[in-house]
Amino acid sequence: MPRPVTLFTGQWADLPFETMCEKAKSFGYDGVEIGCWGDHLDVLQAAGDKKYAATRKAIAKKHGLEVFAISNHLVGQCVCDNIDARHQAILPERLWGDGDIEGVRRRCAEEMKLTAQAAKNVGVKVVNGFTGSSIWHLLYSFPPVPPAMIEAGYADFGKRWRPILNHFDKLGINFALEVHPTEIAFDIASAERALKAVRNHRRFGFNYDPSHFVYQNVDYVKFIRRFADRIFHAHMKDAYLSPTLTEVGVFGGHVDFGDHRRAWDFRSLGRGSVDFEEIIRALNDVGYQGPLSVEWEDGKMDREHGAREACHFVRGLDFKPSAIAFDAQFDKKKQPGKKGAKKTAKKR
Repeated sequence: MPRPVTLFTGQWADLPFETMCEKAKSFGYDGVEIGCWGDHLDVLQAAGDKKYAATRKAIAKKHGLEVFAISNHLVGQCVCDNIDARHQAILPERLWGDGDIEGVRRRCAEEMKLTAQAAKNVGVKVVNGFTGSSIWHLLYSFPPVPPAMIEAGYADFGKRWRPILNHFDKLGINFALEVHPTEIAFDIASAERALKAVRNHRRFGFNYDPSHFVYQNVDYVKFIRRFADRIFHAHMKDAYLSPTLTEVGVFGGHVDFGDHRRAWDFRSLGRGSVDFEEIIRALNDVGYQGPLSVEWEDGKMDREHGAREACHFVRGLDFKPSAIAFDAQFDKKKQPGKKGAKKTAKKR
């Protein structure tokens, strides 16, 4: 069967979870990837109350959907980040507390451990999310950045995330980092360093999302092949990169998404610059059989129109890999009727 086509609920957190499921089914989806904010999934409650956790699948099932993964990007971001007022806006008060930087990081690390338990109670095997990064602000090298500062950032990531991953391992849950600017891994080279920093922990892999590679000029098909055994989940998301010179470059120019001057922006699937045909072929080559989860973002399109359109786009694009070699059929031994033809000839 083709891979299930799912919808990430994160961008729909203004709607009750049941309403979201009802809409997702009407758009044509097979299931959902649940974001851990809004009322879609309360991590603390799901980790401690199996009955509540079971309601997530029950609500989805009521609307003919399955739950394939949960995602806790917002809390994961705060484990390694340089914490400031932006993070208060995305965290529950119990995690923000008094805003002490190290306190926020520690509380969020413990919450990520609880997220693994929540996933187990919900009945899924993958938690998608972010990690944050203490060195993202050092991306552009001026004043010159000593290599030791970058090494220290990866060491900090490894120190903070290995205990979280060990807890995931005890519960049989995988953590899938969405490789993304502002994270410890944002392209192929940094993803390799991130893996090394956690000592190739078997529970650490990636939530593949091509939209964050295309505007960086990163080979998003090569990423699949390079990390074939680490693709734990896949987002289907598009981004447009202008083929001509623009007023605002790839760093974003401190202007909002949707500004026509930008060199790139997120777009509804099939309307951007990502070559999804090559992605499907690469996913087939590496044997990925998980969901194709639509993360829908397009600041200039009605989201219900876009989510419905995106579902049909992905469903029409996906296909099973071939079980045969097409040129093997030239072998006469594999062609029907040959043995019978020989017998007839002998009788004559």
